[in-house]
This record gives sequence, structure tokens and C-alpha cells, in this order.
Amino acid sequence: MKILNHITKTVWVLSLVSLFTDTASEMLYPIMPIYLKTIGFSIVLIGILEGFAEALAGLSKGYFGKLSDNSRKRVPFVQLGYSLSAVSKPMMAVFVFPFWIFFARALDRLGKGIRTGARDAILSDEATADSKGEIFGFHRSMDTLGAVLGPVIALSYLYFYPQEYKMLFYIAFIPGLLAVLASFLVKDKIKTHSIEKKTTSFFSFLDYWKTSPAQYRKVVLGLLAFALFNSSDVFLLLKAKQAGLDDTNVIGVYIFYNLVFALSAFPIGILADKIGLRKMFIFGLSLFAIVYFGMAFSNGIYAIALLFFIYGVYAAATEGISKAWISTISDKKDTATAIGTYSGFQSIGALMASSLAGLIWYQFGADATFFTAATVTLLVIIYFSFFIKDKIIKNDTPT
Repeated sequence: MKILNHITKTVWVLSLVSLFTDTASEMLYPIMPIYLKTIGFSIVLIGILEGFAEALAGLSKGYFGKLSDNSRKRVPFVQLGYSLSAVSKPMMAVFVFPFWIFFARALDRLGKGIRTGARDAILSDEATADSKGEIFGFHRSMDTLGAVLGPVIALSYLYFYPQEYKMLFYIAFIPGLLAVLASFLVKDKIKTHSIEKKTTSFFSFLDYWKTSPAQYRKVVLGLLAFALFNSSDVFLLLKAKQAGLDDTNVIGVYIFYNLVFALSAFPIGILADKIGLRKMFIFGLSLFAIVYFGMAFSNGIYAIALLFFIYGVYAAATEGISKAWISTISDKKDTATAIGTYSGFQSIGALMASSLAGLIWYQFGADATFFTAATVTLLVIIYFSFFIKDKIIKNDTPT
């Protein structure tokens, strides 16, 4: 098919790996809090667990991205990262003591931190300046398809076997294992014989901020300003629940959002290559503002469903596009560091955003939470529209 002419074998394999992994992860996402409560975790302890796990993932993304660039190797990081995430799934069913649950959850998030920068650098290397959006969009479509399949499998299983949560962790190991096996089909294309050995400390990726291109710093500052108010999707689901949807419909609308995301990401990526990554990202932010203003002023079930549809298109227009954009404004030899550094800061920003959203919700109500995030997003749109120009570093010919 001509529409897939830029999708190489490597892109296909990495996309399938992400699909399998996300299927495994999202299979457990709806039942994770319920399962943890059944084995004695309090709400506070669940919050500490998730906060610790996400912080670990965030910080490690920058470090392992830098390590990948310094070693000029990608595939070992991808394979190790997906392997750790796969093995962590059954561990959470076998070991139920809090320390081991923390260890298993940390292992899962550490795996994400290890693989993210290296994987995205491989995707960037498979693209040209004119196909970045298409490549990253295709990968996000396949990845998010897993976020549709996972909850569907979980709901189907629990329909026949209510409250049999442990078995789901063993079932989730199957797609996780398939992801690991598929990752061995990817080969490094970077020549490493002339690479100088460099020492990489855990926080050495922060030095990249000082030496990175000015355009990179300007763009990432805007992205992080948005990340500080882009809270967890849990708040949208809570709003849906508040609007009158029952538990099944809440999970259903979450699956619907991911389906829209999965179907939209690839064509939106192709369109972004034609109109510009910056313009597409601004369009996505505009949709986010519409959704959050809508959540602040709407309570009808049909309105909520429409807003989740728009939210799926927003995600498709921003998540893969942001990484594609970063890969065009950073030097090719620093791609994993550039994306890993941004992804790491983004994870920390998301953690802070959710804490802030929870505080505003508690003090002033749900509407204030959504209105505040939408207002700040408008300011970020103005920043990207008038203070950031399109600029590409011309060194991204596929290897």
C-alpha cells in the first residue's frame, strides 16, 4: 500500500512490540487499584506506590537515553526495557507483600525508562524530516490499539470470572512475552567501532539542557508548561462518573477514547508532515482546551461522550507529534537523550499536575480543575503560535 511506504520493517516490529506491551499493561490498569486493596493496600499506600513508580520512570528515561547515545547502541536498551516490564506482571501476583509489590511495580516502570529514549531514537532514524509525523503516528496508533485490546480482554475475563484478579496478571505475561520475543527482530544499525567511551552518571542527562539547541529548550519549556496542568486521565473518568455513567460505562468510554486515539494517530501523523508538526501540536492543544472547558461546563452523558471523542483526537495530535517534533530540533547523535530528557521531565510534570488537580478539585470542585487547565492551555497555545518558529536540524537521513 502506498500509504505505508515509509513504514519499514523496523517500525512495524517496534509498533507490534508496543502493541503487545500496552495490551499487557492496560489489561491490568482498570483492576490494579481494586487488586491492591484486596491484598491490603490503603489508598494512601497506592498513591505512594504509583508516585514512586512514575518518578522512577521519569528520572530513568533521561539517564538511559543519554547512556544509549553515549554507547551508540539502541536495541539492548529496548530488549531489556520490555523484558523487565514483562516479568513484572506475574511477580505482582506471586509476591503480595508490600515490599515486593513496590519492587515489581518499580521494575515495570524502570523498564519503561530504559527503553523509551532508545526506542524513539530508532523510530527517528527510520524517518526523514518529511515522514517524522507518519512514523511516530503509526507507532502511537499501534501502541494505543493495545490500550483498547487490554481492557476489553480484562472485562471479558472478569465477566466470566468475577474477582479472579490474580489470573489476569499471569494472562498479561503472555502478550508481554510476545513483545520481548518480537524485540529480538530489531537490529542496531549504528556503527560503534569509533565511538569514544564516556562516563554517564544518573543525572548527567541534565547537562544536555545546557548544551542543547536553543530551539529545543524553547519548545520543551512550552511542552513542560502544558504538562504541569495536564493531569491524569483518571480525573476525566471521575468527571464521567459524576455525570451519571456507571462503572461499566466509565470503562467503556475509556476504551472508546483509546479507540479514537488509535484510529486517528496515523492519519494525523501523515497530515502533520504536510502542514507542519508545530501547527498540528497547536491544533491538538486547542482540542484539549475545548475538552477541558467542556468538562467544566457540561454534565450530560452525551456531551461527555462527545468530549471523550475529541479527547482521543487531541491525544493523537500531540503524543506522537511532540516526540517527532523534538527529533527534528535535536542533533541526531543526541536523539535518545533529547527525547529521554523531555519524557523524564514530562513524567515528573504529570505527577505534579495530578497532585495539583487533586488539590484544586478538593478545595474548589471539579469544574475549577478543568477550567484552570483549559485556561493555562490557551496561554501555551499563544506561546507556541507567536514565540516558536518552525525549525529543523538537517541531519536526519535514515541510517
